[in-house]
Amino acid sequence: MIETTGDDRRFPPALADVARAEFDYDEGEGVDFEPYDAFDSAEETTDWLRHWTGNHELDGGAYRVFGQDGTGGLAAVWCVRPGRSLAEQPVVFMGSEGERGVVAGSLSDFLWVLADGFGPMEAALYVERGARPDEALAELAGRHATTPRRGAREIVVEARAEFPSFSDDIDELCR
Repeated sequence: MIETTGDDRRFPPALADVARAEFDYDEGEGVDFEPYDAFDSAEETTDWLRHWTGNHELDGGAYRVFGQDGTGGLAAVWCVRPGRSLAEQPVVFMGSEGERGVVAGSLSDFLWVLADGFGPMEAALYVERGARPDEALAELAGRHATTPRRGAREIVVEARAEFPSFSDDIDELCR
């Protein structure tokens, strides 16, 4: 099922820098992302997950929520790789209306997704749209990323291939 990497809630420096970045919503054509400056607490995450799925037995320990879109959809690090650091875990999006998707296979790749002009929601739901490179976010990614720069579409397709059952796993949680 879902494994966790313990209760590591130390906010990675890369996400702290993302929290200080500007995201251009551009009247719905840009990036709808409001990053946090710390992870939600375990209690907040569990409460949200229980309400989102309707399963009040769940524990949100596998997720580290670090941002949201304007409707309340959440971006999270999904701690599914046992024994690996938070930076090596995939990033996922869980929308306010049940939408969801794997956004990147690691925090490093997530930074390149942002640099290509996609927030978590756009990457999960609209990765086929055109890229809108952001130089400030590319500079941020260049400082923190440990993976080479690639386009968002390539990163998302690769992450979805690595975690093909993410959406089905969520469906199982809702039962």
